[in-house]
Amino acid sequence: MTQNPNLAALAAAGVSVWLDDLSRDRLQTGNLQELIDTKSVVGVTTNPSIFQAALSKGHAYDAQVKELAERGADVEATIRTVTTDDVRNACDVLAKQYELSDGVDGRVSIEVDPRLAHDTDKTILQAIELWKIVDRPNLLIKIPATEAGLPAITAVIAEGISVNVTLIFSVERHRLVMDAYLAGLEKAKEAGHDLSRIHSVASFFVSRVDTEIDSRLEKIGTDEALALRGKAGVANARLAYAAYEEVFLGGERFAPLKAAGARVQRPLWASTGVKNPDYSDTLYVTELVAPNTVNTMPEKTIDAVADHGVITGDTVTGRAAESQEVFDQLSAVGIDVTDVFLVLEEEGVEKFEKSWQELLEATQGQLDGAKS
Repeated sequence: MTQNPNLAALAAAGVSVWLDDLSRDRLQTGNLQELIDTKSVVGVTTNPSIFQAALSKGHAYDAQVKELAERGADVEATIRTVTTDDVRNACDVLAKQYELSDGVDGRVSIEVDPRLAHDTDKTILQAIELWKIVDRPNLLIKIPATEAGLPAITAVIAEGISVNVTLIFSVERHRLVMDAYLAGLEKAKEAGHDLSRIHSVASFFVSRVDTEIDSRLEKIGTDEALALRGKAGVANARLAYAAYEEVFLGGERFAPLKAAGARVQRPLWASTGVKNPDYSDTLYVTELVAPNTVNTMPEKTIDAVADHGVITGDTVTGRAAESQEVFDQLSAVGIDVTDVFLVLEEEGVEKFEKSWQELLEATQGQLDGAKS
């Protein structure tokens, strides 16, 4: 099978293509393997919304849920078993990509229970538990970049566990995430862990920034405000990349860790499905091409890039000044950027909590049905 040329060009420019979706159907039908073979997919991310959608559609999980019901499993144990089985199987499908990339790609992410987003200790315990249950070296544990999440990231990295830090919206928070990673690596080194085996990505959310800021710009309604629509998400991500370069490509703190085998924490562009139909459906891919990054996309976005995405090389490096200008202009027209990021983080946690609650209810319904 041959790779799609547009996605192959994206990969050649240093962007790892990860699929932002997983279901048992994808695993059982060979769809995931097909995306690896033809669409340059080298990783998978999941979240509570993705699992909620997977378990509520079709009958792929019926037999396992029935078996768990007969064994007397409660709803929490059922969800943990079903989701970790899918993630473990996806890790196995991607094992070759993991080996070929020296552990950089071939990664599958699973998220801690979003209800723990503001509880450091319980996040740490569940991250370690999930790492042990899945038991695959190419796993990433997703921990949100909340204030309570930051010390959890350090503690989990210190245990030698690879982490996908999720729900990052601001460059300021991204810097704290990088600090948390470095602190974790320093502790892991002291504990004698092999730093080369510890990996991390910092998942920076893109489209949601535009959605929130655009709606505020439309309320302001001036020509100056309206002219700034659709610019914040990309500018924000480009500023995040500049911060990554500063810390990992020239940073004094990272240098001794790198000498001991440590890897950089790659920026990952998340929430890359375009929500405004007025914008190009490949906007958050073609405008965020840079070395050593990940773009995790829903299949619809992967297909759009495959069909008509124009990859012109690096569209990020060296563009921090013009990106900062966008934010200066946003502030000048009256956008409270700090408030935007606060709202987005709160909403992000709430959305995942809601999906988790729906997942609990749907699974409980399946367990009840299986028992009757």
